[in-house]
Amino acid sequence: KILITLLKPFSFAPAILMMCVIYSFSAQTGEVSGALSYKVSYQIVETKNEILATGKSPDQLSQEASHIEFYVRKAAHMTEYCLLSISISFPLYVYGVRGIWLMLLAGIVCAGFAGLDEYHQSFVDARGPSVRDVGIDSCGALIGILLVQAFAGPPSIPLVEKNPERNAGKQENENKQKPGYPGREDINNPAGYPGFLYCCYIVFVQILHAFYSATYS
Repeated sequence: KILITLLKPFSFAPAILMMCVIYSFSAQTGEVSGALSYKVSYQIVETKNEILATGKSPDQLSQEASHIEFYVRKAAHMTEYCLLSISISFPLYVYGVRGIWLMLLAGIVCAGFAGLDEYHQSFVDARGPSVRDVGIDSCGALIGILLVQAFAGPPSIPLVEKNPERNAGKQENENKQKPGYPGREDINNPAGYPGFLYCCYIVFVQILHAFYSATYS
């Protein structure tokens, strides 16, 4: 338990890392950001052309990539904030926040960061703030929050004393079943860490590593 207590602050690391990644993309100039979006869009249509054997020319692929570039950019926004909301939910869950409070706190932090990020873009060359992008980012965050609630809901099996007193200890036992009660643990997962969030952490780190490798190689 002492080790778990010491490691708890490190649960904020995924959220901080994800914020740094989002900030780094926002710091790119409009020209660099646009070139990256077009590159990803072109790779998508080129892969589709190879799989479906449509035989389109490079000019046709370029035109198709330009058509989907907007949607690729917005999908990237949603993906970033979906991962951010999951990574923010991780420390909240670790520190005992559950249910509606987890959803509210994670949502407020994500929406607030989205607004600050758009404001930051007003200082970047050839870029500017967009209320629509804040809404898109918030939708991505909502998806992440719902995934956390779906796969890592509140623990359902509380720790029960072996020989509780039927009358005098009844109220105490009821209190122990409430989230946030000191010393409450889950039998199947004593540390209170849902495996889903662990998996999300590993997956999004691998995705970021692969993306950076493909982008800057």
